[in-house]
Amino acid sequence: MIHVLIVDDHDLVRAGLRRILADSPDIKSISDAATGEEAVQLCRKRRPDVVLLDLSLPRLSAFEVTSRIQRTGQGARVIILASHAKSPYPTRLLDAGACGYLTKDCDADELLEAIRTVQRGQRYIGAEAAKQLALSILPGTAESPFDELSSRELEVMLKLTEGNRVPDIASMMCLSPKTVATYKYRIYDKLGTRNEVDLLRMVMRYGLLENQAG
Repeated sequence: MIHVLIVDDHDLVRAGLRRILADSPDIKSISDAATGEEAVQLCRKRRPDVVLLDLSLPRLSAFEVTSRIQRTGQGARVIILASHAKSPYPTRLLDAGACGYLTKDCDADELLEAIRTVQRGQRYIGAEAAKQLALSILPGTAESPFDELSSRELEVMLKLTEGNRVPDIASMMCLSPKTVATYKYRIYDKLGTRNEVDLLRMVMRYGLLENQAG
């Protein structure tokens, strides 16, 4: 029997996922959280087997939440649920400790299959994410300039495009403002952008904003 924790900041999404999971006889209990901080706390208290984690969360990023869940040592296995599987998200999140990656257009049967697969200790990668992972290991096939960013730089970039200021990002990520500012200008240098407006335009052009994904 499987205990699942759903992590998404939208009430309707959590309710919809609950309905899907409630119909499965091998899922014994379902918890949910609206934030990454709450998710980490529930992992310590409730010890879920599988965590369904939204890629786009306020404050703590999916990268940081995944890492913190792994550090709790409770053995919870994380499946990322995202609007898209565009590079470099699947690779970076799997590197951060996620055991699965699905896009939100998957059907209920695939979602349940993914939960059962990772609960058995295996990985489950949706078709589009698998394609991106296959491309990422081939030379000369980088899909976007964002592949050049480190995982930390990618986290900072996401927070910047959400409109967060450097001091706020520093607080969220438990870093100094100076460190975040250094990441910010490294990002600008690697992407060839001059400011946050340029950065936002580039992120939108490549479809990396969750609310821009089709």
